Amino acid sequence: MTPRWPATLWIIRHGQSAGNIARDEATAQGLPRIALTHRDVDIPLSSLGRQQAEALGRWFSEQPEGARPEVMLASPYVRAVETAELFRAAGGCPSDEKICIDERLREKEFGILDGLTPTGIQDLLPEQAEFRRNLGKFYHRPPGGESWVDVIFRLRALMDTVSLHYGGRRVMIVAHQVVVLCLRYVIEKLSESEVLAIDREGDVANCAITEYRFDPDAARDGGLARVRYNFTAPMERDQTPVTAAADKMVAARG
Repeated sequence: MTPRWPATLWIIRHGQSAGNIARDEATAQGLPRIALTHRDVDIPLSSLGRQQAEALGRWFSEQPEGARPEVMLASPYVRAVETAELFRAAGGCPSDEKICIDERLREKEFGILDGLTPTGIQDLLPEQAEFRRNLGKFYHRPPGGESWVDVIFRLRALMDTVSLHYGGRRVMIVAHQVVVLCLRYVIEKLSESEVLAIDREGDVANCAITEYRFDPDAARDGGLARVRYNFTAPMERDQTPVTAAADKMVAARG
């Protein structure tokens, strides 16, 4: 009988992106908008983000074969695909392992709030700032965008696919901060208050590892048990700076 769950599941946030840097600059200058020259989907890794992805790949390359991924899934966003490619090139998985793009792993869509800082939202779209305060970040859906619940809905379908096609295998997912948190919500059966409490504790670091392993005693038919969260030792070992900023200002805590 094919196992229901992967033997190991790693969930990785992409390396630092050029968008992270642009966001920091907009914040420092008190600007309402982040200066971006690409669509969000096309924003590449920064030079540091590339180093982080390579450090992660080198760390995995030194692990036993049974502790390295044999299936690679990635968000279609350039920064996630580049992270997966650099990870593979550094020996983190077999060089011929195909990186499977899955649109359900894409970044949370921010709609009309896309590219705005919190200051910009408050000044330019005060009604959306009020809606978010009233509904909370878990349920607020900006026009043209998604709520956390919308992201969770597509990730439940993603996990059904992982269960169906990759049972018993070692799977790595490369995606985004909100995706990491929402997958924790799905896999660990968290409540709204529990996942938002994790979010308030701090941002998910770029290229940090969240790891689950199959535990036959985790539920009636077994399940995935969390082993690590926000694990940054691969970067620290290579003395590669660890960054942990939100993908966008509108994704920040609070």
